[in-house]
Amino acid sequence: MTVTTRPLTGAKTPSGSTASRRFRPRHPSPYAVLGGLAWLVLTLASWRVPMCCDYGQHAAVVERLRESLFHPRHPLVDLPGDGNPYYSPYALAQGAFARLTGLNGIETVRLATPFNLAVLLTGLNRLVRALTPRPWAPVWALLAVTLLWGTERAWWSGFLNLMSSTGHAGYPSAFALGATLWAWALTATRAHAADGTGTGSGTGPGTRPGSGPGNRPGIRFVGPRGLPGLPGYAALGVLYGLILLTHPVTFVAAALGAVAFVAASPRNLAPAMLGRWATAAAVAFALAVAWPYADVLALAGNRGLDVMHRQLYDRLPERFWLAAVLGVPALAVRTRRAGRPWRDPLTLLFLLDCAALAYGWFSGHWTYARLLGPALLPLQLALAVELAAPRPWPRWRSALGAAAVAGAVCGLLTVHAGALVPWSRLDQPPRWPSYDWAARHVGRGETLLADGYFAPRLLPGYGVDLVAPPWPDAALGAAEQGRRTEATARYLDPATGRAGREAVVRRYRVRWLLLTRWRRTPEEAVVVAWSRETGEVLARVGR
Repeated sequence: MTVTTRPLTGAKTPSGSTASRRFRPRHPSPYAVLGGLAWLVLTLASWRVPMCCDYGQHAAVVERLRESLFHPRHPLVDLPGDGNPYYSPYALAQGAFARLTGLNGIETVRLATPFNLAVLLTGLNRLVRALTPRPWAPVWALLAVTLLWGTERAWWSGFLNLMSSTGHAGYPSAFALGATLWAWALTATRAHAADGTGTGSGTGPGTRPGSGPGNRPGIRFVGPRGLPGLPGYAALGVLYGLILLTHPVTFVAAALGAVAFVAASPRNLAPAMLGRWATAAAVAFALAVAWPYADVLALAGNRGLDVMHRQLYDRLPERFWLAAVLGVPALAVRTRRAGRPWRDPLTLLFLLDCAALAYGWFSGHWTYARLLGPALLPLQLALAVELAAPRPWPRWRSALGAAAVAGAVCGLLTVHAGALVPWSRLDQPPRWPSYDWAARHVGRGETLLADGYFAPRLLPGYGVDLVAPPWPDAALGAAEQGRRTEATARYLDPATGRAGREAVVRRYRVRWLLLTRWRRTPEEAVVVAWSRETGEVLARVGR
């Protein structure tokens, strides 16, 4: 006889693993803890660094948008701002934020630091998790991208190393790079989902991570698929379009990554899938064409910025050897597992980046040197994935792990520790002089003529106009910038008489001079203030 028992009234029968999970505490992932700590440390370290480099330019963009969101003036000179590529959606959001909060451009760029760092760090985590389910891989990736570069400082915006991040985290290039990481992660997930292996972990009883059915070791993609169908691809195109409008050079790296992740999965080359990817590309370029503030596509043939980027091709071994020595073996392991280089997205991306860098060198388009930072990411991510493999490790992986730890310590002590510790014996971020003393006298929108290096790069951030911008300016044009540079030189030439100087003052409506201590103040100028730190003099001219 069979006896059937019923549960007591009101009792619920636990089913499957739900019962065990019901009272199981949720613990944060290793990256959630260490990534959050990195976000806090990098934010505080960035705020410790005074204004320098391109900070004044980006703050000037916010200042102009703060004055007028729809018809901003040129960020550096007293001219209309039509067609200026710096007026991107990212800058427009900053300008709207500044108008709502009453913050100035300098404060807004500084507050962009924690936001950009959050985009970067979450994007890095999402990309690594799209490559592998190993929980410690994002932590290794964070250490690699911040410390494994070289033993000589690589200081440029868009470079993710610890030292450079403290000076440039508030710039549009940092946001664009973070958005690129997100775009790659979403592209990787979609690309491999089309190959039939996008959402599983690829592991099971008796299988190793990344070796399950339909998964080739070394080219794993995991994660949610996101929006289904064409709307999802269109949304991805909007993200790529935002990168293009925010920082066109970073978009080149983003596009190369998209090609690598898509081409690594053969099923993406089927006509139906190519149509979806073409939709994403069309949306990205349509957004760029429709943007009313500037035609960023016209920058493709502009060579005005090439000269200033020539220096990035110098001393490559000293600045990037740690990433190369440690990352190339990890990339070689992935290539061997995949069978062919173009079947592993990280290997293919690295090869495409190297081809773009070589093109920049041989063609004289040295602006492509900005791809050096993104070009290291495949090496650093490949290393992180390998070092996150479960133990026991074979000898070669143990040796690679020991070398990676030694390399991280070497990079920290030789280059990056000074970004965190204000000790004079360590390599420190640049410390430019402050120009608060001059900004107290010069009104917003008033034109200043300066002869130093620091002043014309920082004072625009206070809303001050210049006679001649210190940076190449595609919106201003080479001819107009040349005339303004020549006028500045003519005014500062001791051989120029008073009449010649007054002609320059009238032509460009100059109201102020800021002269270095070895420059003689013109007789018609009235000294208003001077700096004890630099010896520079602020004088009033004109009416």
